[in-house]
Amino acid sequence: MNATSSTAAAPAPVVIIGAGLGGLAVALHLADHLPVIVLAKRELNEGATAWAQGGIVGVLGPDDSIASHVRDTQDAGAGIVDEHTARFIAENSARAIEWLVASGVPFSPDPSGPLGLHLTREGGHAVRRIAHAADATGKAIHDALLARAKAHPHITLRERWMAVDLITSRHLKRKEAPRCYGVYALDIDSGRVETLPAAAVVLATGGVGKVYRYTSNPDTATGDGIAMAWRAGCRVGNMEFIQFHPTCLYHPQERSFLITEALRGEGAKLTLPDGTRFMPAHDARGELAPRDIVARAIDFEMKKHGLDHVWLDARHLGEAFLKEHFPTIHARCLSLGIDIARAPIPVVPAAHYTCGGVVTDLDGRTDLPGLFAVGETTYTGLHGANRLASNSLLECVVVGRTCAERIVLDATREPPALPPWDESQVEDADEQVVISHNWDELRLVMWNYVGIVRTTKRLERALHRIKLLRDETTDYYRNFRVTRDLLELRNLVVCAELIVRSALRRHESRGLHFSRDFPNPLPVSFPTVLTRPAKSSSR
Repeated sequence: MNATSSTAAAPAPVVIIGAGLGGLAVALHLADHLPVIVLAKRELNEGATAWAQGGIVGVLGPDDSIASHVRDTQDAGAGIVDEHTARFIAENSARAIEWLVASGVPFSPDPSGPLGLHLTREGGHAVRRIAHAADATGKAIHDALLARAKAHPHITLRERWMAVDLITSRHLKRKEAPRCYGVYALDIDSGRVETLPAAAVVLATGGVGKVYRYTSNPDTATGDGIAMAWRAGCRVGNMEFIQFHPTCLYHPQERSFLITEALRGEGAKLTLPDGTRFMPAHDARGELAPRDIVARAIDFEMKKHGLDHVWLDARHLGEAFLKEHFPTIHARCLSLGIDIARAPIPVVPAAHYTCGGVVTDLDGRTDLPGLFAVGETTYTGLHGANRLASNSLLECVVVGRTCAERIVLDATREPPALPPWDESQVEDADEQVVISHNWDELRLVMWNYVGIVRTTKRLERALHRIKLLRDETTDYYRNFRVTRDLLELRNLVVCAELIVRSALRRHESRGLHFSRDFPNPLPVSFPTVLTRPAKSSSR
């Protein structure tokens, strides 16, 4: 897409790894100043953003305030939300919504609502403050921004390209302060690894949901950015806090379809098979309690009664209302033989959102100069021990803008000549079954031992097995040519170990981390921040 001059060398681009909301927000704010390359390891529309149903927070209404949103974020985050971060994000929420509206996002209208938008309410929120596009908000946002990115002359979009690793000072084999200079990237179709010099690199690869057997995440959620940043020497924070969405559809033909929290916000009730509601016995807020409480309540009731799932009953809302406000859910369930206007929906918790990640500031800067990160890949302090519903899309838009502004100020150096990717000592893999077997085992270990309810013994057992899988995967990586499946497994193993090590450090139950050995919260608690020991990494 980019036009290059024949008389002068083009400036080094900013390479953005990930084509979801975070990556596109950075790209669109940046492209008028610097050339941009966006890498998507699958198709451009396959990221987690397009799967987000509920909406995006906007402090817009006359009954709302910055203080109220900050308070709700802190309550959901169970005491370890960074207040400065929460306030900054809330203060910029209206600007974020206005930018999305100006970008052509077709939010559900309400002529009497602020900015002419219909606002809904989700669990943990004191008021209606969620702007949405029916029940497919993420897709509406992604489609609008992707169309803008495709039309921009300074943005190059590469489908089916996956980052292998960051290129840092270590690769130059000279003594200097650590810095990121680019990325090795795999053209998945050809199998060729290309060296991409960069004025800056932005990690926008999403979360780690695929480390678990059951997840609401797409196949792209393999923790690539977190693992690459960790290998490059960056700190990670709060990896023990994995949000399990309470209500994913339970159906043999559909294991990743999310039933949005907004349905409960409009009055849907969780019940046992006999129709009995159970949430009021677990929390006074009932179905609108924060997600960790609802997920543990469902887990408790399933274990108590020997159930494979519970029910979410929205029949009383009426067919016309459900079709108007939740058309995607209504149509998808109907295609599977479930008429949600006449029958309850079978639901089960599933890994949904990674509340921790690469430590960054509010400009997206990591510990490594030249390397930035935005969105679910990061730990900014916003989510604490549990994410408040619909804060995630907001964080992407707000930090996406500030990250782009910071890159414009900082990305003034041209990268030096970078070494090409060396695969002279490797060969084609002889048996791919090793990768698929280790992938399946890793996800099962994480689901059984590092899930909604944890114990120290389970975590230690998981760590032991993960170390063995890590060693096997590292050996495989060193000896064979890279593929997408191998790279994803390598990254998932790193993230699994980070999750378990973080969980073992937290001797309390707080937010999304619940331990039977430490069932109570400590009087004072802090984020869990891991620092990688200084040593050289593999190829």
